[in-house]
Amino acid sequence: MKFRMLFLLVVLLSLTPALPAQQNQVSPRAVERIQREVRHELLMLPYLDVFDNLTYKVDGYNVTLYGQVTRPTLKSDAENVVKKIEGVEKVDNQIEVLPPSPMDDRLRRRLYRAIYGFPSLQKYSLGVQQPIRIIVKGGNVTLEGVVDSEGDKNTAGIRAKTVPGIFSVTNNLQVVKP
Repeated sequence: MKFRMLFLLVVLLSLTPALPAQQNQVSPRAVERIQREVRHELLMLPYLDVFDNLTYKVDGYNVTLYGQVTRPTLKSDAENVVKKIEGVEKVDNQIEVLPPSPMDDRLRRRLYRAIYGFPSLQKYSLGVQQPIRIIVKGGNVTLEGVVDSEGDKNTAGIRAKTVPGIFSVTNNLQVVKP
């Protein structure tokens, strides 16, 4: 009798730590829903423009925000809208606010005209959210986002390099077939 009770107690104790872990697991559907809603909320931010880059990572019920923005309020707005999404428990806001610089502002305008004004790249300027993001920090340029072809990626990089006053260009554009 004592042996049976001891055996039953050992079995119960060995199962007990496994039960809470199963309850904390996140279903793939919940993660997909959170990802969709985070993307939607970030794209709907009213002051998000072509000179801002926002990315995110969803890990269960936790969301980490990354990227660069030109306005400090955009950083806090992004965090606030993501916090309100049902199911999100924690938001880690690692968005970088780019330092204000009149020189960088002039470069942004020139880069926009050089890239989106070029005939083969004008198709990317038609939507509300342009897919090529132009990030300028201290005269260094990073192109983020998506394009339809390797040729468009290379053209955007070449056009950015033609703008006077730029120290370097990093082309992180990704090619996505339409």
